[in-house]
Amino acid sequence: MTLANIPPAPALPGARHLHSGKVRDLYELTEGPHAGKLLMVASDRLSIFDYVLETTIPGKGEILTRTSLWWFEQLADLVPNHVVSADPADIPAEVRGRAVICEKLDMLPVECVARGYLTGSGLVDYRATGEVCGIALPPGLEDGSRLPAPIFTPATKAALGDHDENVSYEAVAATVGADRAAALRDLTIAVYGRAEGIARDRGIILADTKFEFGVLTGDAAGGLVLADEVLTPDSSRYWPADEWQPGQTQPSYDKQIVRNWALSPESGWVKSSGEAPPPLPAEVVERTRSRYIEAYERLTGETF
Repeated sequence: MTLANIPPAPALPGARHLHSGKVRDLYELTEGPHAGKLLMVASDRLSIFDYVLETTIPGKGEILTRTSLWWFEQLADLVPNHVVSADPADIPAEVRGRAVICEKLDMLPVECVARGYLTGSGLVDYRATGEVCGIALPPGLEDGSRLPAPIFTPATKAALGDHDENVSYEAVAATVGADRAAALRDLTIAVYGRAEGIARDRGIILADTKFEFGVLTGDAAGGLVLADEVLTPDSSRYWPADEWQPGQTQPSYDKQIVRNWALSPESGWVKSSGEAPPPLPAEVVERTRSRYIEAYERLTGETF
């Protein structure tokens, strides 16, 4: 199942379907006290390597929603967010627990990525050039190395099914203007710093994360609003602090378990084949679900 054939979003009473992405379905509410607002629904879908898998992770949509809502509360004094209501009474019963009502925003065409540790595409760039998004880094860093200070490494927002591409700060300034680029950079680093400290206090390293910002629709000069999901295991790399060891791939609280299985001989899948990965074994589903739940519970102190 590629990103081009995501399952049809369910019809919801009092809502009009607008768009479906890898994980989320977006609706406009047409009835009730929040008519005209957006309803963002997190599904149990999971994507790897630009394929939405046939196998879902039970409860994943609710975990993502609850994680984002918790983080929005922790960050409320730093940046406003798009949440209007998560009151179950306001949410259609079919998606209750994994949906929020949101403001309509004009989204900025930038993935605002903050990195406190070197891994992933940042590591690839560093090994090739000694830089990440035009930022020179010290020599001798390894996979998992902590950076001297967090860095802003933006990316383009790719079309559905395409890859985001790392870009320079100057490219962001050329796209959204110098003042707005500076605001995005400063806010991204501030939010990352707050979140990294909270996670570290709970025994978890926040290696990197991405944020999306917008402005209220019709208010082009308005202040930045934090939107979409925030600091979930889908948008962030979380590592157990007590297992962190630079120079190797770190254990993680995300879908890396699924990626590793898909690339293993056990799956029988060849990434370059053009075929979708096969259905996940029950054991991989359960291990992945357990990691998402563990991250949520360790971060929030709540029981899922």
